[in-house]
Amino acid sequence: MKNLIVAQSGGPTSAINATLAGVIVEAQKSKEIDKIYGACYGIQGVLEEKFIDLNRKADTQDKIEMLKRTPAAALGSCRFKLEDPEKDDTQFRQIVDIFHKYNIGYFIYIGGNDSMDTVYKLSVYCEKNGIDDIKVIGGPKTIDNDLCGIDHCPGFGSAAKYIATVFAELEQEINVYETKSVIIVEMMGRNAGWLTAAAALAEKKNGKTPYLIYLEERTFSMEKFISDVKEELDAHDTVLVAVSEGVHDEEGRYICDTLPGESDTDVFGHSMLSGTGRVLEEEVKNKIGCKVRSIELNLLQRCASHIMSETDINESFNLGQNAVRIAVSGESGKMSSLKRIPSDKYEVEYCAVDIANVANLEKKVPVSWINETGNGVTEEMIDYLLPLIQGELSCFYDNGVPDYIVLK
Repeated sequence: MKNLIVAQSGGPTSAINATLAGVIVEAQKSKEIDKIYGACYGIQGVLEEKFIDLNRKADTQDKIEMLKRTPAAALGSCRFKLEDPEKDDTQFRQIVDIFHKYNIGYFIYIGGNDSMDTVYKLSVYCEKNGIDDIKVIGGPKTIDNDLCGIDHCPGFGSAAKYIATVFAELEQEINVYETKSVIIVEMMGRNAGWLTAAAALAEKKNGKTPYLIYLEERTFSMEKFISDVKEELDAHDTVLVAVSEGVHDEEGRYICDTLPGESDTDVFGHSMLSGTGRVLEEEVKNKIGCKVRSIELNLLQRCASHIMSETDINESFNLGQNAVRIAVSGESGKMSSLKRIPSDKYEVEYCAVDIANVANLEKKVPVSWINETGNGVTEEMIDYLLPLIQGELSCFYDNGVPDYIVLK
């Protein structure tokens, strides 16, 4: 028998621990697996041998259920970029030695784009060096919904549900006063506008307030934005604006880059964006002069556990189980995935995809799913999104306060 180790990486979500729970449950059932280790703080924790015993930490059904409903990353996360093994394979040799030291034959890495790059590099390294006793499998995760090789990403459905809920509530707020007003809400999503599109799920559900929705996939024009707002205010007292943090002008410059100071980048070279909503707020204030407020959802959209999509949590759990089954079957260099089954009702099937078709790639919103005027989405987008937010789950509470599991 071999041991299994699982780790989490990248930005937290409301569903990443559901995937972890799925890994644990399936590994506990497997006759091929003995010990189940959790590596704290991702691949960095692997290199530092920061391991915990998940058989002991999650030894009851109650703990598993609590883990499924605990947001963020219970094992801790990291943004750690492995060196190119062609230039320096020191880290890879170290990882393999550590896995052999602990008799680890299965490694499940739960994360997004950059995490799948780690899965790709490590699995290729093992294959090239004839290391066939370690199976490396990716567990998908990202609220950005931009992973290739999967219909939709774990964590996205709950974040989309949260965003739709926020807009439904803000629509009630903005209509309290009899005055012209605009609320601008900025969503995460550096290069893909899936999250921002979720705002459309609330439009016309509880009122008549028009929504203006701007995704990264279309060039953003400040002049047209002001014109859109003026046009809606001519016919309505209120307007709700949803905007992706990464909208950019025709020259490719992020709108938020007009704010003072230089934008930072992470270890993978990605721009750390913030402030797009504030830029638009100032423009509306200066060009239109009505009451205006901007809101940046920021971390709230990815760590909310008081209202999660039941569909999302269940699928995330199943993807974790599927990852273990893929590994135990002897495959490596794969990502646990799902695809929709053509049917009158929403159904998915679980599968494995080659990590080479996932790592360092990005799935964007089809331009055909954005309306012709570039300030909204089409019915195709709504049809895609709606099944992902079905059902409600909440965290557990203790004396009125959310109660979460602590692993590390």
